[in-house]
Amino acid sequence: GRCVMRTGIVVSCQNEKTQLQNKAAALRVLQSRLREKARRDREAEMNLLKGDGGNRWGSQMRSYVLHPYQMVKDLRTDFEVSSPDAVFDGELDGFIESGIRWRRTSEAAGS
Repeated sequence: GRCVMRTGIVVSCQNEKTQLQNKAAALRVLQSRLREKARRDREAEMNLLKGDGGNRWGSQMRSYVLHPYQMVKDLRTDFEVSSPDAVFDGELDGFIESGIRWRRTSEAAGS
């Protein structure tokens, strides 16, 4: 059996006794390869969004002010909120969206 997908992945199997069994085996291998490709694609997308992840010393991405007033600010995008408790509880959508816009603008400026 042989399976070809639009992704360019080609799977061929001739280990089984019948063509039908070979096709079923090829489909199992193909499904496995497609899952692995999807995982790699998601990982690549996450790495693109992360960039260097602020791994360098002094490349602070966000500041948290808790006293005398309250604020969380993304230092790259200037996006800020006045509710650090919400951020600590996981409300990060605004930071993620502003970070994506900032990265797209940075990439467009660099190309």
